[in-house]
Amino acid sequence: MKINHVALYTKEIEKSRKFYEKYFGAKANTKYHNTETTLQTYFLSFDGSDVRLEIMTRENLIGREEKVLNEGFIHLAFSTGSTAEVDRLTKILVNDGYKCLSGPRTTGDGYYESVIVDPDGNLIEITE
Repeated sequence: MKINHVALYTKEIEKSRKFYEKYFGAKANTKYHNTETTLQTYFLSFDGSDVRLEIMTRENLIGREEKVLNEGFIHLAFSTGSTAEVDRLTKILVNDGYKCLSGPRTTGDGYYESVIVDPDGNLIEITE
């Protein structure tokens, strides 16, 4: 058994799609739009992985203000392959105005990582 995909709601689906394409090399499929339910989705694929990220939006989403200490899913982690790439990508994201909550650093459990905040406030871990 394996994970097929993870889904996230977003207020601005095109902004979110562009974020994952620009910084993480995502490739989006054709957008699905159900006019009756207002649901719109993209499946994002990543080189070297069978796991996809589904980004979704619809009218009347309810925000979740505190994303760090809530129960449930906390972050998505992307592996870059090297500490130098973690440093490089983190610097680019910070220079482009995204908030870095921690790192780059080696954590207590041995990961070299940084944690940034995506356009919707979701936590993205960038690991080696």
